[in-house]
Amino acid sequence: MRLINIMPSRGLRVGLTVLPFLLLLIVYMVSAEARLALNPDDKLLPSFGQMADAIQRYALQEDPRTGGRLLWDDTWASLRRLLLGMAIATILALVLGIGLGAIPLISATLSPAVAVMSMVPPLAILPVLFIVFGLDELSKVMLIVIGIAPVMTRDLEQRAREIPLEWLIKAQTLGANTWTLILRVVLPQLMPRLFIALRLALGSAWLFLIAAEAIASTDGLGYRIFLVRRYLAMDVILPYVAWITLLAWIMDNALKRLTTVLFPWHEGR
Repeated sequence: MRLINIMPSRGLRVGLTVLPFLLLLIVYMVSAEARLALNPDDKLLPSFGQMADAIQRYALQEDPRTGGRLLWDDTWASLRRLLLGMAIATILALVLGIGLGAIPLISATLSPAVAVMSMVPPLAILPVLFIVFGLDELSKVMLIVIGIAPVMTRDLEQRAREIPLEWLIKAQTLGANTWTLILRVVLPQLMPRLFIALRLALGSAWLFLIAAEAIASTDGLGYRIFLVRRYLAMDVILPYVAWITLLAWIMDNALKRLTTVLFPWHEGR
């Protein structure tokens, strides 16, 4: 039997999914134990006990300076910026994607500009955003928008161009005008792809958020990581990184499930 034709059972699939993470934990535990045995004060690879103590301090104990619990305050600050930036980017990408993919006049005018914008490294213009929008929330949100909106727009534009021409011709034959074509033909085809584009842009959105918070912020997950790095506090940094990864995974799975529920006809395409 060819390897490409072997389909794992449900139990085997779960085991194979867990295996890489289990191996990673084992390697980390062995490495951390070896380093701490040589030097109990080593900070590079903290033990799980040290990280648990750090989580307790940051998640359960009130901070003397702010009076809040730092992990949850940082999480809320980061999620607020991330969700706002992604919401604005989603609306822009959907509107521009429809226009560029379905209306030739708009495509001829804006498609080259959007293509160029998608090639600009967002982190390279971060200082410009701080100068133009200041160091407050707006610059961080705009970095996310500028970072992911052009790429999502091009993705949706391409999907709109892939809609069979005969569908549009048949709809016009039945009397559909431009708005009817957009609302009844183009938009339903783009919505599942919009959720997929959001999932693909999620990692980049987190990257831009962390970068912005690290440079100019007084709260947030990225701010906290870069604040404690000066103390080599890996017992704080590693749990924060794991927490960001878990949040991103939850968001990705939520979008995946939502796509399946809202657009079951799109599965398998």
